[in-house]
Amino acid sequence: MSQRVARLHAVRDLRIEDAPAPGEPPDGWSTVAVTSVGICGSDLHWYADGGTGEVSIEDPVMPGHEFAGVALDGPHVGRRVAVDPAIPCGACEQCRAGHGNLCPNILFAGHQSLDGGLQERLLWPDHLLVPLPDDLSDDAGALLEPLGVAIHAVRHAHVRSGHDVLVVGAGPIGVLVGAVARRAGAARVFVSEPLGHRRATALAFGADAAWAPEGAVEELMSITGGRGADVVVEMAGSDEGIATAVAGAGLGARIALGGIPSGPTSAFPAAAARRKGLTFAMVRRMHETYPRAVELATTGVDLDALVSDHFPLERSADAFAHAVGRTGDKTVIRVSGS
Repeated sequence: MSQRVARLHAVRDLRIEDAPAPGEPPDGWSTVAVTSVGICGSDLHWYADGGTGEVSIEDPVMPGHEFAGVALDGPHVGRRVAVDPAIPCGACEQCRAGHGNLCPNILFAGHQSLDGGLQERLLWPDHLLVPLPDDLSDDAGALLEPLGVAIHAVRHAHVRSGHDVLVVGAGPIGVLVGAVARRAGAARVFVSEPLGHRRATALAFGADAAWAPEGAVEELMSITGGRGADVVVEMAGSDEGIATAVAGAGLGARIALGGIPSGPTSAFPAAAARRKGLTFAMVRRMHETYPRAVELATTGVDLDALVSDHFPLERSADAFAHAVGRTGDKTVIRVSGS
């Protein structure tokens, strides 16, 4: 038995192919019929740049780590589920300490040796399937993953009640960071983002103000009386974004760096950061966030409103070509699956 898949072979070489359907799941695993797959910024790095950071394409891979589906067997049989894309080893020191997101042996959907969601069916561990409430769509189920990253970023940034928060970069995760920061008690949320339509989305998701990077720091300092932000969350993935984060941060502020650059290194204005006594924290994916993500998605964070474009599986190459232009917000590929 075969199935249709989308497989990335090289830069901008995404092909629809026939592949073997998965066999019987081993104990502790289920067969999932994939329904919705969101295209993430890191997927676009793989597609347009051939990798992320120091990791590059070595063998063809099916992308997609933001996805939902229907469990065809196992403990959740017949239920719609979101899929946690990270499979930690469970045995290393980091896993035993409760930091599975830092597992050095982790397998991640759509990354190197583990195929992701752009296939009609796949096998996945039961404990990483999250049943979806009836009032969440399949698209929203897929977007619980970027919402989870935003939750982890806000936690890691130590956002507290009364903080002024600056978000640098209003792609889908940056937009969600603003929404989560507000629900974590932030007094005001400000956004720096070069694309006008994404600034508008950030405002729709609760930001108090959103500016183009050229004037963002000046506007921020004017509003805060020169004090700057208490916390900055960077989701731009560029040296320019990090420079904006440093310039907008207040004295003693904490900056959480979550953006993924195309290359293995990033640079920042060290002198200014030192004078301000800034603390930098690196955001690594997410950590035990699905329960909170479901709670937020069912109590006001409208994930469906973040989806701007849909494509069928057969047009996955068109979907990636569209998404890399960043003319919308979140692009979702609908996989027939069930």
